[in-house]
This record gives sequence, C-alpha cells and structure tokens, in this order.
Amino acid sequence: MFDLERWQEIFDTIRKNKLRTFLTGVSVASGIFILVVLLGFGQGMQNGIAREFAADASNRIWVWTEVTTKEYKGLNPGRPIQLRNENHAYIQQQFSEELEYKSPVFRVSNVQVNYGNESVGYSVQGVSSGYQFIENEYMSQGRFINQSDEDNASKVAVISNKIKREVVKEGEDAMAEFLDISGIKFKIIGIYGDMGGEREEERIFIPISTAQRVFNGADRINNLSYTFQPAATFEEAVAESIAVENELKAYLKEAHIVAPDDTSAVSTWNSLEEAKRYYSLTGNIKFFFWFVGICTIIAGVVGVSNIMLIVVKDRTREIGIRKALGAKPWSIVGMILQESIFVTAISGFAGLIASMGLLELVGPNIEVDYVENPSVSFSVAFTTVIVLIIAGAVAGFFPAWRAAKIHVVNALKDE
Repeated sequence: MFDLERWQEIFDTIRKNKLRTFLTGVSVASGIFILVVLLGFGQGMQNGIAREFAADASNRIWVWTEVTTKEYKGLNPGRPIQLRNENHAYIQQQFSEELEYKSPVFRVSNVQVNYGNESVGYSVQGVSSGYQFIENEYMSQGRFINQSDEDNASKVAVISNKIKREVVKEGEDAMAEFLDISGIKFKIIGIYGDMGGEREEERIFIPISTAQRVFNGADRINNLSYTFQPAATFEEAVAESIAVENELKAYLKEAHIVAPDDTSAVSTWNSLEEAKRYYSLTGNIKFFFWFVGICTIIAGVVGVSNIMLIVVKDRTREIGIRKALGAKPWSIVGMILQESIFVTAISGFAGLIASMGLLELVGPNIEVDYVENPSVSFSVAFTTVIVLIIAGAVAGFFPAWRAAKIHVVNALKDE
C-alpha cells in the first residue's frame, strides 16, 4: 500500500543530507556503470576474436616447411625442405576421415599479369577446389576451380571483387574476358569475395596442376591447407585437431628425413588451437572484469550501509518517539529499509542507463583490433541491478534492525 507520509519522510531526510546521499548514490551508480562497461568490452573482445576467425574457416590447419636446424642421419642442418605432390596425396588418403576440405597451394612467382591494357599487380596462386571453403570465400559470379579444371590442367582463373572493381570497366562482362599471365591466356570463370574483406581479395586463383605445369612448378608445393571434420563439442574438435596436427608433422619429418625434435623444418598453424587460446584469454579477462565491477559495487553497498547507520544515529530520538507512540519494530525496519532500497535503486538504474547509453553510442564506432561492437545483454545488466537492489536492502537491514531494538528511554535521552 502506497504511504505518502513515508515517502515524504524519505525525501525530507534526503534533502537534509544532500551531499552525503549524492556521494553514496555516485558510488553505487559508478559500480554498475563500471561493471556494465567492462562486461561490454569483454563481449566486444569476444566479438572481435570471432570476427578474426570468421575471415577463414575456423577449423583449419596450415602446413609449411622451412630449413632444418639440426643434424640428422648424416644430413647437415640448414637443409631446405620442399613439400611435394606425393605428400599431399598421402595425407589426403591417410587422413580422409579426419579432414574435410583439402588443398595444396603453389605460389606462382615472377609473372606479369595483364587484363586488356591494364596491369594487375596481384599474386597468382595455384589451388584445388577445396580452397574456396578453407578460405571461407563466396562466389559473386561464375564458379570456383573444380576437379575437372585440375584434371585437365585448364587455363582458367578466378579473380576477386576487388580486382574486378579496379580493372574491369563499368558495363563490361569480366566473365567473357581473359587474363594474360606472362603471355598465356587464362579465361576468367568466376569472381569471388572473401569474408575477411578486401585484404583477402588480392589473389588470383588458377588450378594447381596448371600452375605447376605452365610455370615450371614441377611437383613442388608451398603450403598444405586443410579443414577438420566437425566434432560434437569444441573441446573434442581441439583435441582431434591437435592429434592430427602431430601425426602430420611426424609423417612429414619422417618423409623428409628431419629430426623429430627439429621444430623449424616443418611448421603448422592450427586455428582451433589458436581459437582455444584466445577464447581462454577472453574468458579470464571477463572474469577479471566481473571481479573489478563486483568489488566496486560492494564498495557502493557498504556506502549505503554506512549512510543508513548515520541516518539511524541522527534519527535516534525520532525513532524513540515513534516507539513511545506505539510504532511496531517492523514499522521502524520498513522505514529505514525503504530509504535504503530507494537510494540503491535510483543510483543503480542511473548507472545502468548511463553505461548502456555509452555502449550504444560509442560501441558501434570503435575500430580496434580484436574489439568489435562492445555490448552487453540488457537482461544481464538489469539482473545485475536487481541483485544490487537486494544487496542494498540487506545493507540497510542491519542498521534498520539496530534502530528497531533501541530502547525508548535511551532513545528519548539521546541528544
């Protein structure tokens, strides 16, 4: 039941102690504000990391080789290791159940690329059909390289949206045109886009068999790229990927006579393992943010408790008069609790509105590596405020209970 006199008393008390009430409210509001903003940036980091991994398939592995650093079986260190087609064929057969998409990569070097009279200053790579899915690319026009192109060593090429915008004239159909790569004509069969943005659209793709045959690649490969089969859980996927990664490295070291403990000759990059590392880091950061925010809120709640103790002290004589006139203990408790909850609720919602407003206004405009659109679920933030209000009620209860236990005679003697 709404008690107008009770609310008048609360506002009268607040007016008498404006500064004290304001500072207490600020401490509570700042606690919520800091917690929500920190949680928002924690979510922003998670969004940013998800964006980085979304640029390519999130379950892929890259394999490349460099030079040996240790003597092994009579072979000196400093020996370059070269991947071959037979390595890819063996891995493709041996790990057919564990791997989903597969593609070797051969980088064509020292070539001149022209489209009509325009020089195209982008790299040319020989790949297989699975590379589209490994790199998370979509087709804007036409198609990607297929198995038939590889089998027949077809002279076909796939260009990017960025390359099309830069060299293809408006109104011209690029799909009917050819690229000139060091004097050899390649028909454009597709135009791709990359989820990673324009920075990933600076490559021209041709079938790897064509690249090796036409540009003196023989059976050499620069990289091996694969994606893993989906697993039931993220933890299972990470465990399986690490097992396959270790087997791949062991096979390649044995095939190329590399010391088992040589960490430089054969290298791998496992996106699942990397993702686990980043997500663990963001989880720890979010835990730290919660810890800091909750500590700040506790400081505010303690402030509420202190101000209620002061209120009880200041109103001791008034409380004694109320009890002398027949006021029940729970009536005294309710009076103090109501003021405590009111101050906590107003301050908490003020901090919530300010923090949500800041994230809504600034969040979408933040452009920082590994941070994207800092935000926090309203339900989480609202629940936090409700918990804060309950904590404020608990903080106010003990001073209120102390007020209710004051003896009438002692209270009336208080000056």
